[in-house]
Amino acid sequence: MKKLHMPLLALLLFTAAITARAQKPSPELLTPSNHTLVLIDHQSQMAFPVVNIGVEALRNNVALIAGGSKIFKVPTIVTTVAEKTFSGPVFPEVMEFYPKASSSYIDRSTMNAWEDANAFKAITAKGKKKIVIAGLWTSVCIVGPVLSAIADGYEVYVVTDACGDVSKASHDMAITRMIQGGAKMLTSTQYVLELQRDWARSETYQAVTDLFVKYGGSYGIGIQYSHEFGKH
Repeated sequence: MKKLHMPLLALLLFTAAITARAQKPSPELLTPSNHTLVLIDHQSQMAFPVVNIGVEALRNNVALIAGGSKIFKVPTIVTTVAEKTFSGPVFPEVMEFYPKASSSYIDRSTMNAWEDANAFKAITAKGKKKIVIAGLWTSVCIVGPVLSAIADGYEVYVVTDACGDVSKASHDMAITRMIQGGAKMLTSTQYVLELQRDWARSETYQAVTDLFVKYGGSYGIGIQYSHEFGKH
């Protein structure tokens, strides 16, 4: 057998090492098993004054993350504020994937869910150091738990387009403040696709594409078209 020239051997080993490293994803990425999703106050009364995003788009985005978390079996907490006395029921899109009867919604009086004993216990009991949060309003009920969780050593992600506030300035300043505090931002579509990550994952492919067809807007229409086109 012909011996490899040393420089060539070194190049092959270097290339193999680079390739191996390239296949390892960043620990910053979300996976189905490394985080807890917390849905905060996606309720009718809280949505009425939201202006930074249209309510229809907001509901679709909430459906994407709720549906995505269900598909990938992500530990998920649904918490409400003053459900019976002021804020009303959660969005139908939340109930679709997490019915109240089987999901044990945690109702609070506190604006900061981190200060509510039951919510705090439920979130931290999941044992995940990464927490993904979305809800209403960004400047009050999202800023509070996000900064509080970071202070307690958690790595926190905020789904910005599944949050809303009473003005664009309120939403934008809240996002800026959370970024300054160390939170990481992402969108609803990004959340679901980060969990799927590879279209060869056939066990979740159909459910994910169906979710986008139903709630993914123009992207969902594109998926529907490609599926139909592929039949011919």
